[in-house]
Amino acid sequence: MKVKVIPVLEDNYMYLVIEEHTREAVAVDVAVPKRARPLPGALCTRAWRPNTGSHLDHLHLPNSHPFQLLEIVGREGVSLTTVLTTHHHWDHARGNTELARLLPGLVVLGADERICALTRRLVHGEELRFGAIHVRCLLTPGHTSGHMSYFLWEDECLDPPAVFSGDALSVAGCGSRLETTAQQMYHSLVETLGTLPPETVSRLPLTLSWGPASLHNRCTLHLPYARVQDDCLPAVGTGGPGGGEGLGHWGECLCPSLPMVVLCTPSAFFLQKVFCGHEHTLGNLEFAQKVEPCNNHVKAKLSWAKKRDEDDVPTVPSTLGEELLYNPFLRVALPSGSHRTPSPCREEPVRKFTGKVAPAEVLEVLCRERASFERAAEPLQPQAQALLALQWGLLSMPRPK
Repeated sequence: MKVKVIPVLEDNYMYLVIEEHTREAVAVDVAVPKRARPLPGALCTRAWRPNTGSHLDHLHLPNSHPFQLLEIVGREGVSLTTVLTTHHHWDHARGNTELARLLPGLVVLGADERICALTRRLVHGEELRFGAIHVRCLLTPGHTSGHMSYFLWEDECLDPPAVFSGDALSVAGCGSRLETTAQQMYHSLVETLGTLPPETVSRLPLTLSWGPASLHNRCTLHLPYARVQDDCLPAVGTGGPGGGEGLGHWGECLCPSLPMVVLCTPSAFFLQKVFCGHEHTLGNLEFAQKVEPCNNHVKAKLSWAKKRDEDDVPTVPSTLGEELLYNPFLRVALPSGSHRTPSPCREEPVRKFTGKVAPAEVLEVLCRERASFERAAEPLQPQAQALLALQWGLLSMPRPK
């Protein structure tokens, strides 16, 4: 199972998941199916240079952005048969209509009738199959009432499972609560996404190694790594220390400040990749630091994310194990029926910040404080938002008279 990470719009991600034996492909959250036409006076922005990781400044993004979904499909030589849409918002579903027109017979799946070009509505717990890839559909209301996350794994494969969480869960944060209650959102985040089934990775071989702190400054874990590729970056997770194809360095996928007790007892939570819908990591971590100023995992991840931002490199994917260490929205309480040992170090700082005890109330205050935190930052002006939509072909230009 190969995942192609495709940056689009201002800070969105869409994904192409490839079953490598059948060459069947599934797209997730198609915002823009192909390159938009360049527009006079379009916004100048940074674009990633393919295969180098460096960036180019002051370029018109539609004209210079190296790849889009259909170009990647053609270059990979795969058959795109299905679109999985997490929710109906335009920046996750607007490309469905055009893609369905270009690819007759394309199946567009989701849990909300408001999704563009929807061909079939999914229900919670439904399982799909694409070759060897299994998909479990997880209804995760909170950001929207019909938000669906997708948990993917492949039979007899060393690549760890992946959850495509849209705006339900992001790196160190979550999408704003728009259409549901705080209790529903708590259930989605903690009870559903926070307890993804570990049995699908129980057979993965693990190798532990560590060296002097003067050499590594951390314990190192080598393990099977999902082959994640960003079409504006070289592939990561191949040829890491002590590894060949499909092996990667822990530092690429896990917070480097993890205590050795965690590293020496890895669980499925640390393997499951989280592919979210937006690049909001820096802001999320800055808020997480406000919530838990003494959390060393937040500090380490924030330092790492700042370096990624300076290099114009995406911060996705994270892992579920990481999120449980620094994402305050997953740290409101342990899920009911959890076999993990309760840790006051995990929950108490978040509760203290909110002044609440009940998990749903803690989450509600976190959402409100997060919204205030965002408003304090400089917002994107409405004119810039409109120009961005026009730039990507999401609005039509008036015809000259």
